[in-house]
Amino acid sequence: MKATGKKLILGIFTLSAIVLQAQKSDLGAWYMYFGNNKISKKLNLHNEIQYRNFNAVGDLEQLMIRAGIGYDLTEDNNNVLAGYVFILSRPYENGEKTENIEHRIFQQYITKQEFGRFNLQHRYRLEERIMEDDFRMRFRYYVNLSIPINNREMLPKTFYASVYNEIFLHLDSPVFDRNRVYGALGYVINKNMRIEAGYMNQIQENKNRGQIQVGFYNNIPFTKD
Repeated sequence: MKATGKKLILGIFTLSAIVLQAQKSDLGAWYMYFGNNKISKKLNLHNEIQYRNFNAVGDLEQLMIRAGIGYDLTEDNNNVLAGYVFILSRPYENGEKTENIEHRIFQQYITKQEFGRFNLQHRYRLEERIMEDDFRMRFRYYVNLSIPINNREMLPKTFYASVYNEIFLHLDSPVFDRNRVYGALGYVINKNMRIEAGYMNQIQENKNRGQIQVGFYNNIPFTKD
C-alpha cells in the first residue's frame, strides 16, 4: 500500500475517533469483518462478524455472527445463499443493561451489474427471526453503488466511494421496520482485500440514529491445491 493510501486510511480512523468522542451519547460505532471463501468453482462460504457499540468502543450494543453457504448461478454476478445468524444484544431498558439472544435463519439472492465505472449490487434477503418470546419474518432489500476514484476499475491500490440504501419490512404488522442510508470511502488493498469506513443513518419509526462503520472485506479465491 502506498504512503498516500496509508495516510488516508489513518485519517479516516482518526476522524472517526474524534467524532465519536465528541458525540458519545448520539453516535455509535460498528466494526465489521466480511469473509467470502470459495470452496469450489460454484460454492462459497460466507463468514461475518459485526461488533456494534453504543459509543466508540466498550459499550456493547450487539454482537452478530453470520455464516452461510452460497452457490454462483453465473460467474461473479448472481449468487444464492442460505445461512444462520447468532445475535447477542445488550440494549438499555429504563437505564439498565439487559441481554437478549436471537437465532436467525436467512436466504438471499445477490445480483451485480457494471455500467462503465459504476458497480451496482442488489441483495434480496428473507429472514426467519427466532427470539426468546417471539418469532417474526422479515424481508430486506439492499442496493449498493460503488465508484472507483483513481482508476477506472476496482483494481489494487484503488480508492472508491460507496453508497447504499437498505429497507427492512416485516411480513406482518407493522410492516415498516427500519431503513439504512450509508456513505463511505474505501481502499482496495489487493485483489482479495479491501477496507471501508463511512457513516450510516438508521431510521426507525420512533428514532433516528447515526453509526460510524469500519469494515474489512476478505475474499479468498478457490484453488485446487
